[in-house]
Amino acid sequence: MRYYCVEKNNILEVNNLNVAFGDRTVVENLNFSLCRGETLGIVGESGSGKSVSTLSLMGLLPKTAKVSGQALMANIAPDQPAVDLLSLNETQMQSIRGGRISMIFQEPMTSLNPVQKCGEQVMEMLNAHQNNPNNPQERVIELFKEVLLPRPEKIFDSYPHEISGGQKQRVMIAMALVNNPDILIADEPTTALDVTVQRTILDLLKSLQAKYNIAIIFITHDLGVISQIADRIVVMYRGHIVEQGNAHQLLHHPQQPYTQGLLACRPPLDSKPQRLPTVEDYLNNEESGMSHEESSNAKSDVSTLNPQHSPLIEVHDLDVTYTLKRSILGRPLQTLRAVDGLTFNIMEGETLGLVGESGCGKSTLGRALLRLIEHSSGSIAYRGQSLDSLSRRQMKALRPKLQIIFQDPYSSLNPRITIGEAIAEPLKVHRITKGNPKERVINLMEQVGLQPNWYNRYPHEFSGGQRQRICIARALILQPELVICDESVSALDVSVQAQVLNLLNDLKRHYYYTYLFITHDLSVVHYMADRIMVMQQGRIVESGTPDDIFLNPQTDYTRTLINAIPRIN
Repeated sequence: MRYYCVEKNNILEVNNLNVAFGDRTVVENLNFSLCRGETLGIVGESGSGKSVSTLSLMGLLPKTAKVSGQALMANIAPDQPAVDLLSLNETQMQSIRGGRISMIFQEPMTSLNPVQKCGEQVMEMLNAHQNNPNNPQERVIELFKEVLLPRPEKIFDSYPHEISGGQKQRVMIAMALVNNPDILIADEPTTALDVTVQRTILDLLKSLQAKYNIAIIFITHDLGVISQIADRIVVMYRGHIVEQGNAHQLLHHPQQPYTQGLLACRPPLDSKPQRLPTVEDYLNNEESGMSHEESSNAKSDVSTLNPQHSPLIEVHDLDVTYTLKRSILGRPLQTLRAVDGLTFNIMEGETLGLVGESGCGKSTLGRALLRLIEHSSGSIAYRGQSLDSLSRRQMKALRPKLQIIFQDPYSSLNPRITIGEAIAEPLKVHRITKGNPKERVINLMEQVGLQPNWYNRYPHEFSGGQRQRICIARALILQPELVICDESVSALDVSVQAQVLNLLNDLKRHYYYTYLFITHDLSVVHYMADRIMVMQQGRIVESGTPDDIFLNPQTDYTRTLINAIPRIN
């Protein structure tokens, strides 16, 4: 174990950190420091090296990784020299990992053991670092109260699948804090959460930091989120730090084109540009010596598209009810009404935004419109034709006109077939033989920004944004009239999100698609939608144009959603 000195107020100093997998270097010459009680934001797109850098500090990279440099952590005793985390063996690292350094991972469902109760998992962490702790169950329940979990005693005895996403994230925070760490690494802890849950998680981390004087490394791709919590920011691009400094200064006066691009590609709330700028626009303009304004009209406002006044979809008094518990004879004992008496139209050629928190019934409604799940009562009509009485065979014949793009592009694709085969699959299912199928697929791949020579590649060979483009192409190969986008950009980097949103709008203008755009992100739905419906607990509580909703919200619920949007102040 090697010891070194660190600056008096620093809890961590990283010097010349390099990480490589085989011949591929993914982090190169990384240098940063972390002060006691400070929040350091690390920002960048997927693949920039953010998570790999912090996983190397935790000793969690695979053994095939080549790691060099120094990561000096101040000793518990102030008069003792610092420890180089990168020089520790696994046994030495186990005494620090989960004790002095803890980590909150991005996806709590995959981080928690599904067959072990939540309280037991947190107690396990406590017992691993403290010999015979006093009243461990009381300590965990008390911590559950601190992280604002409702009914902490009940959640202690609950399995992960029995609690919500925000509650699972709070359990992960409790697990990370149970041993009073000096450093907390939060790796994209709010990426897929609703804006309201995201705000409560950020406020919670700040309050716990103030109480325990914890130093936090907060990893994200969203500069709006990082502006709410960080004292200093490090911006990473392709394994390098391109810019770092005081959070306020960097966010309001970014010096590097890459940082400027990350800031610009977030959908604005005060305007509705025809196209969103992308990071590539800024990087390409730097190479050409042109300013972004000189080479792009992306910031010139245009009016939203005016849909025709004929309804494509008509919904009347729609109910969807789930049976949660049945008697021994199969009779329903407990039910949940996920969609409660909805009546609305989707007009031809419009983008209708559907926004609300997780669990409000958005995705259930989208699936019910396509009869992927059956509704309990009410009616759905497509171009005046009732869908309720159609047989399975009749519904299949109609499905080419009604398509859906799901949230997770990776799980939507079969890993065993090439992307060309995946895009062509709907043509085979519906026995559409007109023209050359491969030629048709390649033409569509080019339209959505995929190279034709990628036809024989597999899904794992692509980034998240590229996989979402593949899913978009597969949904559009049948030339549908209605496309339901179910949280289709929620897990993407803001830069990739801008590219996908631009693509969806381009395709809509070219083919006159109608979209039902389901999301919990109000800034995205403000940019995309011609009309917005706000959904709460299965009901539509408010609807109107984006400006009506954002400038003059009529309900407290809508105001809460709008106020929770992370803004750079």
